[in-house]
Order: sequence, then structure tokens, then C-alpha cells
Amino acid sequence: MDIHRCRFVPYPPSAINAVAFSYPTITKSQKGAPVRLAIGRANGDIEIWNPLNGIWHHETTLHGGKDRSIDGLVWVTEPDQVLQDGTKLVGKSRLFSIGYTSTVTEWDLEKGQPRKQASGMHGDIWCLAAQPFQTPAKHGEKSASGVVQSGKKLVAGTMDGSLVLYSIDEDDLRFDRILVRSSSKKTKMVSIAFQNRNIVVVGCSDSAIRVYDMRNGNVLRKMTLGSDLSGGAKEIIVWSVKCLNGRDIVSGDSTGQVCIWDGKTYTQAQRLQTHNQDVLSLAISADGSTIVSGGMDRRTVLYRKTSGATARWSRVWHRRYHSHDVKTMASFEGNGMSVVVSGGPDASPIVLPLREAGMENHRTLSHLPQSPPLQSAPKSRLIVSWWEREVHIWRLKKPLRDLVDAPDGESVVDKNRKLLARILIKGEANITSAAISSDGSLLVVSTTSDIKAFHLKPRSESKKDELKIIKIELQEEFSRQGATRVQISPDGRWLCSIQGGNKVFISSIVYDTTTDSKPSLHPKAVRLQRIHRKIQKHTSLGGLGQYDRMVTHVAFSPDSKMLAVADLAGYIDTWVLDAAQSKLRNGVNGTHDEEASSGSEDEEEAGIDIESRRWTRNPKGSLIPKLQAAPTVLSFSDHVPTLNPPTSDEDDVPDDYVLLTITAKPQILLINPSLGSLTPWSRRNPITRFPTEFRNIRDLVKGALWSGERLWLYGSAFLFMFDLSQDLAEPIPSHESSNGELVKQGTKRKRGPDSGAGSKTEIGAVGPTKIIHRVEDQVEEIPLDGPVLDPMDEDGVSQLGEDESESEDSDDDIQGELALLRGVRGKSVSESQPGNKLAFWHTYKYRPILGIVPIGQEEESSSVNGAIDGEEPRKVLEVALVERPLWDVDMPDRYFGNGEWEK
Repeated sequence: MDIHRCRFVPYPPSAINAVAFSYPTITKSQKGAPVRLAIGRANGDIEIWNPLNGIWHHETTLHGGKDRSIDGLVWVTEPDQVLQDGTKLVGKSRLFSIGYTSTVTEWDLEKGQPRKQASGMHGDIWCLAAQPFQTPAKHGEKSASGVVQSGKKLVAGTMDGSLVLYSIDEDDLRFDRILVRSSSKKTKMVSIAFQNRNIVVVGCSDSAIRVYDMRNGNVLRKMTLGSDLSGGAKEIIVWSVKCLNGRDIVSGDSTGQVCIWDGKTYTQAQRLQTHNQDVLSLAISADGSTIVSGGMDRRTVLYRKTSGATARWSRVWHRRYHSHDVKTMASFEGNGMSVVVSGGPDASPIVLPLREAGMENHRTLSHLPQSPPLQSAPKSRLIVSWWEREVHIWRLKKPLRDLVDAPDGESVVDKNRKLLARILIKGEANITSAAISSDGSLLVVSTTSDIKAFHLKPRSESKKDELKIIKIELQEEFSRQGATRVQISPDGRWLCSIQGGNKVFISSIVYDTTTDSKPSLHPKAVRLQRIHRKIQKHTSLGGLGQYDRMVTHVAFSPDSKMLAVADLAGYIDTWVLDAAQSKLRNGVNGTHDEEASSGSEDEEEAGIDIESRRWTRNPKGSLIPKLQAAPTVLSFSDHVPTLNPPTSDEDDVPDDYVLLTITAKPQILLINPSLGSLTPWSRRNPITRFPTEFRNIRDLVKGALWSGERLWLYGSAFLFMFDLSQDLAEPIPSHESSNGELVKQGTKRKRGPDSGAGSKTEIGAVGPTKIIHRVEDQVEEIPLDGPVLDPMDEDGVSQLGEDESESEDSDDDIQGELALLRGVRGKSVSESQPGNKLAFWHTYKYRPILGIVPIGQEEESSSVNGAIDGEEPRKVLEVALVERPLWDVDMPDRYFGNGEWEK
């Protein structure tokens, strides 16, 4: 595979302004509760993450719009209900947000768009909190014994010093009344927290913390912080407040101090000066024994209470996990997890251990989306990228091998690429998805409120590098519904769009017979019926409704005669084009079975009959196994089954499509969708046989590429190759333990489970510096900071990167890496295989990967490869690998302390 390393494709990650868990804690009685993490960004997007006991899967993104931001997030989770038969229904979870406006927004997780909005006659909202459902527990009672009260309220603090109530009763959102009006317009309500259902604590901008009674709006106490330090501002801003077990109050302010207040007398009990600049965020443990603070000085500080008669809070340690302000924090405990998630302008969420602080490593989640915002048109060598409301179209002009022989004096990197077009999508909503046909003539862009299509063609024969963009008119009834995902079939004849989160529509693309071949969409878009799944509410994500049935992945077969979609629940639905039904009914002889005939009525409704072609549900679709977790990849291989099934006795494997699916667990399955079963290779190679290097990665797989029998998988920080023509080898020693002994793959160490952040720390460990492989009786050390390894095949053809720094590597370095690849990694995996082919290959050398897209495929020449006479030349896949390291991202100015300076 030939790789262009591209860093010219822009994707500015947005700052994290708010994080919130749907459940701050999970008890044993709430074991099946659907815990989700919401991350609000400055561009108006909300990311929904599933912790998955430490796997951290970015499931979907709720896209915002123009000039919008998410500056506060609140989950409201209703109490669980027990039916008469004893069945327990999980309480419904609702997500609300603010954005420094006077509006509160509720989000529809199923459809991925705003559900309701409400506003009142007051200033911009700076903080938001939900009133607890339970009454405060009396002394000596358990907190769970509190009686659930009626009346659901959101309390908002505004910049004009008002406390405002919003009612969310009866699944509604509406402005209720203004509870408190400040006498001074200079007073701003900056932070808010509930001590119990009836008492709310508000941090203000006038050096005070106010305690209000929710029942009548009276001020119970005003706690002052005094004046700022010498040389500072006259007034102190209380950026964050939290309540410990409904009693003591914790505050963080603009002086860098964390203050502890007695929850009964409302007097200051302790003051800790642990930050050099403002304390912006706070998080607390469920039992109230631990406090975590984050500040403008990039510090994250952990506090714990000492035992004894004179118990005092003290700082345990501080770290600098972030490269910018630590603006927001949220904690979660339950299901074996105990973590704090923090974020800021550096755009990367940081997961810290809470209960096991100091005993486990932290973990940095990727600042790049799980679903790559990249598409390509291989036939015209176009790359399409998008973010917010912009679309960029690039072209890589020359084949990769032409660049290798380019003169040294030319800037081949700059000449190889060109920005052909920049499209700004009209409207308020951000782009949810985009797709381009393989020949580059049709571009479809979707938002939550609109679908737009464009015809791309060269301006003239002499100006082929300049694109003329012509808007294609779509039927208003279809386009105004918007879509969360769009995909064009490889032959450019079909458009699949996902509307309403879980509705699958397909449209025919018609081309004019004139010379310009302008495409257009058939006015009739038909909904394809998915298989009805009998899911009981108490066993599903009851608290999130039908959110788990949201379609997140769409894939067409290489001949465009089969369509597959997958949802978050792990169900896969497939449809076939009528021309392929005769050979795909049962994968052998095309006969109809009982299941196919029983669904004929649904197929009549779900079919589309345009130009004598009709999409119908795959008769064997219900046999496709349900995935154990949400999928992260859904992709067809480039193999197209033949019309006639195999008749040779030696070849007893039915000829069918191969559908790859990878889940967040992880789980890698190859499926024959027309048969509704796993492929023989997938049965022989469960995940336990995969190499340890693959099973130990913590980042999830983002995408897959096919090159014949070779499967390339990539994530934010890795690239793996698997040869599906041979089975994976048995586990062998591959890494070194702390005492220097080699540990076999699959061997479990006797240690407790991780709490959801990083792995356990080892005494004296400073992080990995090398990967150790055993080859026969030798051990080779591969430095992690060496030159980038080239993803080579065994024939020895090199690739050079698109990055200028890669072109400076000497020939000796490249040959040395090739020998290392063939001599070490090949033997360590498939030494006993015939022909000594690589069964798998991997590298971690690429910077954070936004995505990898194919841009061409050509046959290897025998003069270059040294191909054996009589052997058919293989096709080499040419791809563009887009890297987006954070050091290329422009960030706002940050604080520099003593002894610090900007590089």
C-alpha cells in the first residue's frame, strides 16, 4: 500500500467547554442504567461517549450551528419505575444545554438534533443545574430512603444577577418564573450547585457565595471571600461550587484558592492556596472524601481529608495533564469505574482515576472524531473534508512513484496537491455528513435540517484543475428532512440517507444523456424497512428511548447490489438489489425459503422500483448475529461473488460478499451477509488469536481499507495489516514484564481491574520506550521514537510520505527499516507460513490520524517489484493518510508561570 502523509487537510478541533455524566454515581440497584458522557464544545457540537467500563466509545455527535456554543450541560434522570409484575423500568434521561444566551435547549438523542427550546425575559444564562428529585435524608437515614417529590425544575443563573426557574414537567420545557432578582446589575451568577432539593448554592462575581431557599427565594446566607490579592481585581469571581454529600460546600475562585465551607453554619472552615491562577473547575467523589480542582495554570490538584479528631483537607499531589486551561470537570463512580473527566481549550478529554488516584495512569482521549469527516473519489483523485459548515475539495495530482523521482530542487509536496474548491453551506446547522461519488461528479452534503447536492466538473479542457460547482435541485419534501448520514454507492447510482436517526431512505441517481452528464436525484426517495426487533423496554436502554437504534454506519457492496446499515444496539440490516436476488437467496442456488416468502408483504412496502430495479430486504438478514457492542467499523471487502456458485469439491466455501464489522469491545467479525453466518476465517480466528499488539491498544478502530486479501485497520494512533488468506499464528512472547521476563500473549496477570482510566502504574515506571519482539532465540528492540516505518509488503517496494520531513530520510535508514520489517516482524508472526508472508503488520509511528481514504489503485510493474514470471501483477492501493497533530492547531493565549516560556 502506498501512503501519502497529508497534513494540509484542515480540521480545527473545538475547545471543550462542558462535560457531564448522565449518572454521577451508579448503585447496585441501578446496574443496568445507560451511563453516557456528554462533551460540549465551543462550535456548538455535543459528543456522546459511552464509558463501556473504560473503553470510551465516541458513539455520536449532536451537531450545533452557526455562532453557537455549548457552555453548560445538565442531565436530568427520572427515578426508576417498578411495574406490577416486578419489572423495573430505567428512568428516562434528558439532556439540556446553555450557550451564554437566554435560551435553554433540550436535545433529542434519537434524532441527533435540538428537541425543544425555551427562553425568558432575563439576561444570558451562565450556569444551569437540575433540582434533585429526592428530599434530603434525615440524620441516621440512608439517602435512598428520601421520598421522590413531584415538580421538576431547572435553575439557571444569569449575568444580570437573576435566578430563573424552568419547568420540565410532563416531558416539556418552558419558562416558569424568575425566583430571585439581584439589586445590583453588576452581580453575575457564575456557578451553581444544589445542597439538597430545597437549598441551592450560587457562586457570584462579587466576592460572595449566596445560599437560597428554593421554596420562597429567600437568601439564607451570604458568604464573602473578601478582597482579591494585592495587585489583583477588586472582586473575586467564584468560578465553581460543589457540595459534599449534601453538606459542606467547596468553592474555587479567581484567586487560585479552594475554600471549604461548613454546610450547617455556612462559615469558612479551610482555605487552600494550590493554584497560581484562577480555579475554573471542581469535581468531587461520591462519598465526599476526595476533591479534584483544575485551574488556568493547567494544574490538576487532588485533595483528601486527613483522619483523626482534627480532620483537615490537604493537597495530595498536582499534575499538568492539559496544555491549556482546565476549564471543566465531571466525576463518575459505579460499575467498577471511578474516574474524573476534564477538558479545556486543548480539545482533548483527559480521564483521571479518582478512587485509584496515584495507582493508575491517566488517559488522553482523542481530540478527533470517531467517524472520520473524510471522503474520496478514487477515480478522480479527490479528497473531501468538512467541519462545521465548510467543505474543502483537494486533489492529489501525481501518482506516488512519480514523486520519488522528482528533482531535488522542486517542492514536490506543494505541487502534488491543490485546493480545488471551498464550499460554505448556507443555513444555520453544522454539517453532519458528506459523500462524493467515485468519479467525483456528485457531492452530497447533509445537515440536521437540509440535504444539498452539487455537480462537480472541470471548467474546461484546458482548466481541468479548476472545478465548476453546480447546485442540483432536490425535492423539498426530501431535502428539508435533513440527514445524519449519507452515502453514495460505488457505481454512483444510489444515494442512501439516514433521516430521523434510524430511518433508512434510498434514492436513485439519474444521469443525463447529454455530454455534461449532469446527475440528478429521482424525486421519489423510498424508505427501506428494517427488521423489527422484539426488544423489551426493561432490557434495552430504556432511559434513552430508541437512542440505541440510531444508525451509525452505512456500507455498500463493491458492485452496489447490497446495502448494509448498523446501529448502536449492534443490529445489522441488509438489503439486496433485485438483479442479485437470484444468486443471493440462500447463497447457493437462489431458491426461496420460508423466511423470504413470509416477508413478502413488507418487501412490497419497502421496495423501490425505478428503471426495473428494486431493493428488497435480504432474506437471510435476520440470521446475521447481533454484535456484542456498538460497531465502530462496517465495511464490505472488494470481493464480488460470481454468478455461478462453486462446483469443485475442493472449494466448499460458498462465494459471497464479505462484510467486516468491528465493535468497541473489541470484536472483529467477517460475515457472509447473504448466508447470515460468519465466514470460515472468522470462525477459525476469534479475537483471542489476534496478536497482543492489537488486543492491547486502547484506542478504537476508526476505519478499514481493503487491498485484495489484505485488510488495513487504523485508529487515531495505529495502523494494522492482516492477511486474510492465512490464519493468525498462536500467541507467542511479545512483551516484557517489570522484572525483565517475557510474558506470553494471552497470559493474564494477577491484578485488579482498572477503574476506567489508564492502566495500573508500576513502581519506577516512566512510560514505554520500546517494543520487544522475540525472533527464535534473538530479541530485537524497536525504538518508539525512530523513523516512521513504511507499511511494506514482502516484495520490498518502499513508499515515501507526503510530509517533507519524511523525504529527508536517507536510503540506508529506509533499507534498514525494510530489513527489520521483513526479518523481525514477518518471522515473529508467520514464520511457519508458506512463502513466509506477513500475517500481520503494525506501526504506531503516525501522528493523530484523522482518517485514511483511497485515492487510486494501480498494478505493480514487474521491473519495480521483481515479480515472478507468469505471476499476475497485483494491484497496489494508494491512500491518503491525514494527520492532525495538536501542535498544528492554533490555540488562544494561555497562562505562563515562573520558569515557563513558549517555544
